[in-house]
Amino acid sequence: MFPNLSYFFHYLFNTEPDNVFSVVQTFGLFLAISFLVGAYFLKKELMRKANEGLFQAEIIEISNDTKFNWTDNFINGAILGLLLTKLVQVMMNYDAFRKDPSGLILSWQGPWYILLVVLLLFVAYHYYKWTKIEKLEGSVKTIKIYPHDRIGDITVIAAISGVIGSKLFSLFEDLRGFFNDPIGSFFSGSGLNIYGGLILGFIAVYLYLKKHKIPIIHVMDAIAPALIIAYGTGRIGCQLSGDGDWGIQNTAVEPSWWFLPKTWWAYDYPHNVIDEGIPIVGCAWKHCMHLAHAVYPTPFYEIILSILIFGILWYLRKRIKIAGVLFFIYMVLNGIERFSIEKIRINDKYDILGMHLTQAEFIAILYMIIGALAIFFLNNRSKKVLPETS
Repeated sequence: MFPNLSYFFHYLFNTEPDNVFSVVQTFGLFLAISFLVGAYFLKKELMRKANEGLFQAEIIEISNDTKFNWTDNFINGAILGLLLTKLVQVMMNYDAFRKDPSGLILSWQGPWYILLVVLLLFVAYHYYKWTKIEKLEGSVKTIKIYPHDRIGDITVIAAISGVIGSKLFSLFEDLRGFFNDPIGSFFSGSGLNIYGGLILGFIAVYLYLKKHKIPIIHVMDAIAPALIIAYGTGRIGCQLSGDGDWGIQNTAVEPSWWFLPKTWWAYDYPHNVIDEGIPIVGCAWKHCMHLAHAVYPTPFYEIILSILIFGILWYLRKRIKIAGVLFFIYMVLNGIERFSIEKIRINDKYDILGMHLTQAEFIAILYMIIGALAIFFLNNRSKKVLPETS
């Protein structure tokens, strides 16, 4: 169990935990890696589809008449300023950061004058460069931009909106705690809901693609394998850190056919990052708790299922010719996966249309229904169009 990198290095090299490497939280590390992994596979698919002629390049002309883009430069400068502000805050409050990294980073505290200074310098520098280019270049310069050239923008938009959506949906699961402390609940470092991230992330990316007139249906197919492998990568962080996203107590006897390690059948999550359970005898570190009873390690099961679904989608991506079908296959498989896992996970249940379901079960059912109906509709529409074009 590795709540942060210091525990991982203790496991490898027997160094003391809670040292300087404790600032790197395992969950946050794999969350960041998951976005990079998703961006890698999304870019590969967007490039492949561009080579097949499914995407047309956006033509941008730069000349003396081109106006300076104040909006983009302001946003980029603000993001850079925010990152530097929080970096300085961490350096000035290192002890507090070690105790509660996410709480410090997500707080309103910080030397905000740094953000203002960086923002002004960033915009001023790029405006100066733009004026120089205008004076030196007399001809029109044409630039072709394909969807895969915008992978950085898409990833950042998906990441930011995804985290916000995950946080908002997690708050819906604990409305009482939110109303008691709205600001504290929203800016706390705990509590993320994967479906909230997917829904708000989809809306934000959809609006971005629509703005740049990029065919959304082909991007949906390209992003399907990337989404599920990114999800599985993020679950590695859940499993290693013990973030509370585990299953119910496992009282079942380990079957004779089980060939994997015993901890993958039932696990008590020692040194879990949320410090839940009972004390570990003889432990004097920061994270010295383990669960009183072994539970189903559901994040591990989701890692395996995500890899299997990714393999299926990656195999089908060149074989399915109807645009949109691959994405909706992803929705069906994702819904089946999550609905199945929810049966052995700890989550609050709600009375929905007479059924006692968790929030994730309800959304998973919607995923399966929408996905199945969309596949049926797209296949039928394709059958009607083909005879007319033959």
